[in-house]
Amino acid sequence: MRKPVRTTALIAAAAATCSLLAGCGAADMTRQASPFAGARGSKTVTLSVQSWVGAQSNVAVAQYLLEHELGYRVDTVQVDEVPAWDALSQGRVDAILEDWGHPDQEKRYVQDKKTIAPGGDLGVTGHIGWFVPTYLARQHPDITDWRNLNKYASLFRTPESGGKGQLLDGSPSYVTNDKALVNNLKLDYQVVFAGSEAAQITQIRQFAKEKKPFLTYWYMPQWLFKKVPMTEVKLPPYKEGCDADAAKVACAYPHTPLKKYLNAGFAKSGGKAAAFLKKFKWTTEDQNEVSLLIADQKLTPADAAKKWVNTHKSTWKTWLPR
Repeated sequence: MRKPVRTTALIAAAAATCSLLAGCGAADMTRQASPFAGARGSKTVTLSVQSWVGAQSNVAVAQYLLEHELGYRVDTVQVDEVPAWDALSQGRVDAILEDWGHPDQEKRYVQDKKTIAPGGDLGVTGHIGWFVPTYLARQHPDITDWRNLNKYASLFRTPESGGKGQLLDGSPSYVTNDKALVNNLKLDYQVVFAGSEAAQITQIRQFAKEKKPFLTYWYMPQWLFKKVPMTEVKLPPYKEGCDADAAKVACAYPHTPLKKYLNAGFAKSGGKAAAFLKKFKWTTEDQNEVSLLIADQKLTPADAAKKWVNTHKSTWKTWLPR
């Protein structure tokens, strides 16, 4: 997911991910364009929705307010994080509400081509890392230092990890440094993909239920921390530029202020919808509240958004254009 950046397990993952999306009706923008994107002169907006639940929470609340407060028709389309930039540049979607940092795409489309415009901060700071369950960290306090991971590799072996310790990742589509980190830090581990965020959550919760050891790629903000307390493993400190070469990276992931981006044409002529999306800004706690309603309490994204909107009027009123 991101820079982030996320097999029966594969089938289960697809079903689980589908359950998190609004009615499973989002189109795959790698193959299909929305008929509503770029419909200038009409009150329609098309939002890109990524596969992780935090991004779905942003879109759910924005969609609800655009429809109920500003009178727009909103279409949502599912697209992986890097292809989303292409879709946004081409006007096939109007906005991305949660980007975790893609400097190559930003340079190409924002600085050079000028087909994408910055939409401001989301208000949430994202961080990716490696995590173990807190109950394991209490049993073995030194396990939270990467230099001791090889000492504990046998604890994390699974049938999928080929005799090595398992580092659980989510979707192969997520842009991560994990394979390079395992190689460059000379760790006796194998990256194993669950298939999606939903499938990864299912595995983590099952491990936690049985109080088993696990090491997983994970990220903040994320509602799962409230259900399964986890402690971060300290990797070599992040320094500016230490991840510039994807093949040689040997440092931790940065803390990343999450950004919004708009199609440049929509940013100029999108009227109240564009103005609203630029002002849309909330906290980690806000996002996690909606995410818990969707992923844990199984509300539809629309119902979760409605519930949040009904109790946070003072927050979202400031987003509405005057």
